[in-house]
Amino acid sequence: MARVTLEIGGNRWPVNCRDGEEAQVRKLGAMVEARWDRARRAAGDTDTARAMLLIALMLADELNDAKSAPPPTDDVPLAYVADRLEALAAALEHLPDND
Repeated sequence: MARVTLEIGGNRWPVNCRDGEEAQVRKLGAMVEARWDRARRAAGDTDTARAMLLIALMLADELNDAKSAPPPTDDVPLAYVADRLEALAAALEHLPDND
């Protein structure tokens, strides 16, 4: 079991995690820290627990938006299909009529 200390809002928070997950936990801690000032102002300068709750709600809102967004489209396969259809259409135009 590994232990990481996150600094959020000037406070040090020890967090246990699995071995090898330290970088991920630090990255997640940085996401919380990035929202700290905004949450602290909204919660009142001295209410750490409320600020942490607001950060959790901000992150949950972002997660909800990401989950409900349409999946990204990959333009490469679409471009390939479009090129193939155009090539097939051109080939069909050059076929002799069977009338």
